[in-house]
Amino acid sequence: MDTRFLESFVMSVDNGSIAEAARRLNLTAVAVAKRIHTLENEIGAALVTRSGRTIRPTEAGAAIMEHARRFLAEARDFKSIAVADRPSGLLRLGATSSALSGLLPDILAWMKENYPEIDVNIAVGHSGGLYRKVLDGDDLDAAVITEPPFAIPKSCAWRMLREEPLIVLTRAPAPSRKPHAILASEPFIRLDRKIWPGRLVDDYLRKAGIRPRELFEIDQFDAIAVMVDRGLGVSLLPDWAPPWPGGLSLAKLPVPSGRSFARRIGLIWPKASVRLRLVKAFLEQATAVRAQATARTTVRPKR
Repeated sequence: MDTRFLESFVMSVDNGSIAEAARRLNLTAVAVAKRIHTLENEIGAALVTRSGRTIRPTEAGAAIMEHARRFLAEARDFKSIAVADRPSGLLRLGATSSALSGLLPDILAWMKENYPEIDVNIAVGHSGGLYRKVLDGDDLDAAVITEPPFAIPKSCAWRMLREEPLIVLTRAPAPSRKPHAILASEPFIRLDRKIWPGRLVDDYLRKAGIRPRELFEIDQFDAIAVMVDRGLGVSLLPDWAPPWPGGLSLAKLPVPSGRSFARRIGLIWPKASVRLRLVKAFLEQATAVRAQATARTTVRPKR
């Protein structure tokens, strides 16, 4: 079975359009339609139905979709394993929303330049869910997440990429009061305790003996920043990687022992992954980007 025919089928169903699949595959719509027709003849069943310019899978098509995806992924793995000189193939990477906008763009830009043979597929989610997908091994090869609040199993490896101390986030200009006094007195917009950074914030508040006046509990950093800008309250958050939402007037106040409760962002991956060479290529580029950022912020002594 020609993997190109399967790829055309999956791409068409995922995009709901043969024309869009053709655009993404750099083919004509006629060529994509012929591939799907050939695949249907080989399998002996209709796989898609057409309604105007849109298509959807038949019962038979829906039944083979997941098998087709796995088959294509395994076919890409053959190339990754066989090519000895340069890493190539598909890297299935998970990332939190803050890492997707803050850390990944620079790393992926370097990846594109230095490892153009590696295709990166990105899934966005919370750290806990991405962690479980990495351990399962079916959906993700690695993930950029918050360091788990428990020991990582020996079957997985971990590399820290960024450390983010806790800060009090207030509307600018910053109040003259101390950070703990602000947290204890102002309406508080809490980071959701169901996600790992939210638990870190909760641990800090309990250790500091602060019982804030809770207004909302939200799982999105950007949304909290906008609410603080609108004067709805203050928050306690990791100082996540920019860019932050534009046009906001905010002040960041470091808290006592904030670095002891820092959120640590890093990459987790299975040690026995068949795509280990791709993961190592990603880590190589991440290390280079981090070194460049450190060099830019290092203050050189005056002569």
